[in-house]
Amino acid sequence: MAWAPPPLLSLPLNLLPPSSPLISKSQMPSCLITTRRSLLRVTASASDQDQTKNKETEQDSPAFNPFGFVTDNPSSRTAIQLPDTPADDGNVGQMLNRIEDKGRDYGKYIRSGEHVWFVRETGSAESQRGTIVFLHGAPTQSYSYRNVMSQMSELGFHCFAPDWLGFGFSDKPQPGYDFDYTEKEFHDEFDRLLDVLGVTSPFYLVVQGFLVGSYGLTWAIKNPSRLQKLAILNSPLTVSSPLPGLFKQLRFPLLGEFTCQNAIMAERFIEAGSAYALKLEKADVYRLPYLSSSGPGFAILEAARKADFQSILSRIASGFASGRWDVPTLVAWGISDKYLPQSVAEEFKKANPTVVNLKLIEGAGHMPQEDWPERVVTALRVFF
Repeated sequence: MAWAPPPLLSLPLNLLPPSSPLISKSQMPSCLITTRRSLLRVTASASDQDQTKNKETEQDSPAFNPFGFVTDNPSSRTAIQLPDTPADDGNVGQMLNRIEDKGRDYGKYIRSGEHVWFVRETGSAESQRGTIVFLHGAPTQSYSYRNVMSQMSELGFHCFAPDWLGFGFSDKPQPGYDFDYTEKEFHDEFDRLLDVLGVTSPFYLVVQGFLVGSYGLTWAIKNPSRLQKLAILNSPLTVSSPLPGLFKQLRFPLLGEFTCQNAIMAERFIEAGSAYALKLEKADVYRLPYLSSSGPGFAILEAARKADFQSILSRIASGFASGRWDVPTLVAWGISDKYLPQSVAEEFKKANPTVVNLKLIEGAGHMPQEDWPERVVTALRVFF
């Protein structure tokens, strides 16, 4: 006798799955349906209760998430995972619509030469205590200074914080045309911006971070007469300063192209350098430029590949050494920095002990201005 497959379970009409064209979900007894996101379970008979309990236990446990490798921090999860009703908020366009107006605190667009910069400004030109210019590092933006510059303006300072070209809300010029993301071009465009902003007299400069942050320091070495005082927040300052893996990845062919288009690159970089996770409303701002277009990713890719990191560190270490640098300098250092150890700041001070003051900031990581702005303000207020 030939083998025949066992008969399929036959369900009464009122227990057909909701996908059946013969019955709608509204016609089904509510007691027979358990909904989890888009999954529906139908109880076929009382004899299946044990199996049903096992299924319920499985469904109560976390579902497999194929994007887990990029969603293992609180602020990034909503950037990837879909809500219960995906159509309500499930695509990049709708996400952009939700956050596109965020993060422009105190900011405006200013044309300088061929490019448009996004510049934050607090205080006024009539401020009695002078002008402070804040420069951010890669892969972040001037948004990180919003709290510090607000409080410093209340103390009588006129404050500017631009997004470097290629970063934040400033222009992202296409490499190979009118901007190639070299150190010299960053310096030249920064000079033009200072002229447009009317920053002519010696001013206070605050610098933080890698890559374009380092370009802020090499600009200072070339222009000491333009500075009244210099404040450095966590930045690579010695030839022994380690380079984070992000910038190494960007320099590899293909891997760099893939890495630079990670929409949550900036927020992940910030969180990896700190003991804290960003709140969602802050993470939204740091990821917004990378969600809006591919421009910021290719800008940091080009800048990282054009940079000679070892040469930059060598010039910074020698340029700020005793006998070469006499502008009063403060190093305000977040001691919980996961990228740069405290020894970097101590070695930097040791090279010029009479000019460099070191202030350690407890509870702050790689970006003290984001982690603990009040303590940064206290350090700047005393020094400036």
